[in-house]
Amino acid sequence: MLILNEIIEKLKDVISETMPGKKVFDKDVAQVLNIPQSTFATMKKRNSIPYEEILEFCALRKISVNWLFFDQAVDMLKEETEKFFHVRYFSDIRASAGGGAEVFDENYETITIDEKVMRNMVGFGNTDLEAIHVDGESMEPTLQDGSIVFVDRAQNNINKDGIFIASTTAGLFIKRIRQRADGMVELISDNKNYSPEVLAPDEVSIVGKVVGNIESL
Repeated sequence: MLILNEIIEKLKDVISETMPGKKVFDKDVAQVLNIPQSTFATMKKRNSIPYEEILEFCALRKISVNWLFFDQAVDMLKEETEKFFHVRYFSDIRASAGGGAEVFDENYETITIDEKVMRNMVGFGNTDLEAIHVDGESMEPTLQDGSIVFVDRAQNNINKDGIFIASTTAGLFIKRIRQRADGMVELISDNKNYSPEVLAPDEVSIVGKVVGNIESL
């Protein structure tokens, strides 16, 4: 079982490199993770690990997630490649659950994730995945605003049930997608307060299927 206290101590070691001569406190960890101190204190008490914030911190600092969570050295990881996955993490890209969002580009960080963690999130299948953020509330309660989703570009058959990333003229959308009998394409939200959007087939390109998200940890 992962212990947040142990992870915090490792994060303090990382942060201390940018604060020479100064003691690093929990509040400093909360600050770099962009978590309010009171919220962070509650998470520490409950051993509720803020995976999303930690993944983003690791991506920005080029830190191995495996080292942080599992004490696996980088050299060990290189020798045991079958035990971890590289995921292309587009930290600046938001797939909109509401309005439009940016399109994919080449600006991504590579994060390394332990096999056990990855299998918990996405199950077994293609491991050539990309990670982006959800922006908006229209896919709640299935996907929360700000969560990280893992996308398999190899899966783009919308005739199979699931949630997909769709590229449209208005940007990226994360929706359930259904092709109607008349050929039009519906982008369907899980939040019933949002009505389906209908687009012509040539206005929609399926980027890939959402195969996991960070809340499943």
